[in-house]
Amino acid sequence: MSSIVVNPKNIEEFQFLTELLKKLNIEAKVLSDEQVEDLGLSFLMKEADKNDIVSKEEIMSKLGVK
Repeated sequence: MSSIVVNPKNIEEFQFLTELLKKLNIEAKVLSDEQVEDLGLSFLMKEADKNDIVSKEEIMSKLGVK
């Protein structure tokens, strides 16, 4: 089954939504800011172009290592 991600604007909206979901007997999981960031990075990594090959020299140059 697919999931829905909801970002409440404030604590009142958060409390309202969590209570509503509980009353409707809908399972909900609260994510920390760090978990949301990790999820976003995961989506970006999946979308990244995996066909481009980057040389070791280019990587070291970007890192400032000679």
